[in-house]
Amino acid sequence: MLKKGEFAYNKSTSGDSPWGAVKRLTRYEKGCLSTLYICFGLDEGDPAFLVTYYETNRWHKGIRMIAAEGARNHGLLNIAPIDFFEIKLTLPSEIEEQSRIGLFFQKLDSLITLHQRERFADLDET
Repeated sequence: MLKKGEFAYNKSTSGDSPWGAVKRLTRYEKGCLSTLYICFGLDEGDPAFLVTYYETNRWHKGIRMIAAEGARNHGLLNIAPIDFFEIKLTLPSEIEEQSRIGLFFQKLDSLITLHQRERFADLDET
């Protein structure tokens, strides 16, 4: 059971997520996931910063190092939870800096979404 604000790592690969994807539950109070997901909360760190961090090549490099070549099984990476939690994260040491960075990217994502909606609305009108 995943609680609002917690994260889940999906080990399934796809064109957009060749090393799987880490997502944060934000829309619902609780969510039920398969045991194939690695679920976790935070003891420290800014959640908004980590949402962005898990989309970066820096994190992908860390996950790639523990995903042994040939470990894919029909699009599912063979990564044990203990190995997942041993990945070193390169984070700003100050939580305030993490928060500023996380907020910046949240606002940027919202702005991009707004412009995309406006663009699609313009296309619908034509």
